[in-house]
This record gives sequence, C-alpha cells and structure tokens, in this order.
Amino acid sequence: MQDIQQKFAVILEKVEKSVFDAFLLKYINIPVIDEDKLLILISIMDRLDLSFSELENYALSTMLIQIALDTHEHIINSPEAEKSRQLTVLAGDYFSGLYYKLLADSEDILMIKALSQGIKEVNEHKISVYHHESEGIEKVMASIKVVESALLAKLSEYFKVDLWNDFITNLFFFKRLLNEKRHFEQKEGSVLFDALKRIIFPINEFKIKELSNEQQKQLLKIVDHYLEVSKKVIEKGLLQLPYLNDLLEKRINMLLNQHKPYAKTFVEEG
Repeated sequence: MQDIQQKFAVILEKVEKSVFDAFLLKYINIPVIDEDKLLILISIMDRLDLSFSELENYALSTMLIQIALDTHEHIINSPEAEKSRQLTVLAGDYFSGLYYKLLADSEDILMIKALSQGIKEVNEHKISVYHHESEGIEKVMASIKVVESALLAKLSEYFKVDLWNDFITNLFFFKRLLNEKRHFEQKEGSVLFDALKRIIFPINEFKIKELSNEQQKQLLKIVDHYLEVSKKVIEKGLLQLPYLNDLLEKRINMLLNQHKPYAKTFVEEG
C-alpha cells in the first residue's frame, strides 16, 4: 500500500501533466496548483473504502476544477493583453472540460452534482467580493471562506466525512488571509483589503496604497483578528480530527507559523 507521500507525488504529477500545456504556457501565467488542497483531498479519501484508481480520479477531478476556477479568477482585474486574456479564459474552460470528462468517464453523477453545487457557490461569492456587494466585514469574510473551501466541503459531504468541514474552511480561509495580507504589505493588489477599505472608509476615494499609516494599521488589525480566530479552530482540529497524517500535520504547522500579528511585529521591530 502506498503511503500518503507516494500517493501525493503520483497524483500531483498527473495534475501537472494535465495543466502545464506547452502552448498555453506561452501566453498565460503558470497555473497555480494548491498543493495543500490536494494533500487534504488525499488525506480525507485515504481512509475511505476506495481503490487508488478511484482516489486518484476524484482528487484529479476536484483539483482540475479548482485550477479552472483559480485561472478564471486571475483575469478579473488583470491588465494583460487581450490575446492573453482570451487564452486565460480558454485555459480555464479547458481545465473544466478535463474535469467533466474524468467524472463523466467514472459515471459518478452524484459527485458531478455535488461539485457543480460547489462551483455555483464559489462563483456567487466571488461576484459578491469582487463587485463589492457585501455590506459588512463579516459577510466579506464569509464569502472568502466559501470561495476557498466550497469544493472540498462538497467532496467531504459527498463522502459523509463532513466533520472535516469546519477545519477545512478555517484552514484555507487562514491561508487566503495570509496571502492577502502579504500582498497588502508588499504594496501589491489585494481583493480583500480593497473590499475592507470600501467598508471601513466608504467616503475615502484614495487608492489603498494612499491610505495613511493609521488607516492601514486598522485594516491589518481586522485581518489579524480573523487570522487568530481561525488559527484557534485549526489548532483544535489538529488535536481532535481522526486520521491526520504526519505530512499533513507538518504542512499545517508550517502554515500556522507564517502568521505574525501586525501588533506583535510592530513591537518586535520597534
């Protein structure tokens, strides 16, 4: 029986072969494969009564649709040339097509239905965040959670192991917040911080880079609060969830250690 590390390596290679198309890579950014989501998928299904072939098919299918959604998201505010934008759209559609073919070949209609519901939820909540339809901080954060975890949540519900859902939701919410915070601190674009700015400073027409230090600090404190709350849920899950493997635990702890609260960092640097 293959261990988690071997299964992860084999399936990751299959994902890479599926999405690293030589022609597309001439015109679009390299598709991002969230290896943590792949590892979670494999870890959840590894304890189920599935053959490796079935596990591989479900993991590959779910990752392909996740990559398709992420690829489409890349073009929303992208200033790329028109040809590149069109190819990025087509690349996302291509990955979606691979996903549907894999699941259609398996004739698992119920899985297709479950993941389709996840896709619908992701797209609805992306619109809410990107078009600033959310009326409060809590709604923005709730939408980010759905965007980051809906597909995995639908898969765990399908396999009736939804005890993972709260953990999964907070883990990938935490990871997204870390990335958004990093972009903000490096003066790069951040969808989340743009949304928070519109809510906290609604009459301020400045771009986010033009906010005062005090205003930026206020936004960072909000994100740090949500990071801390999610971190506690994740740490509790590490103690309570059954069948966590060493590879997954190691990766999660590395992720948790990346969080440095702004207030603490400010004191240390001062």
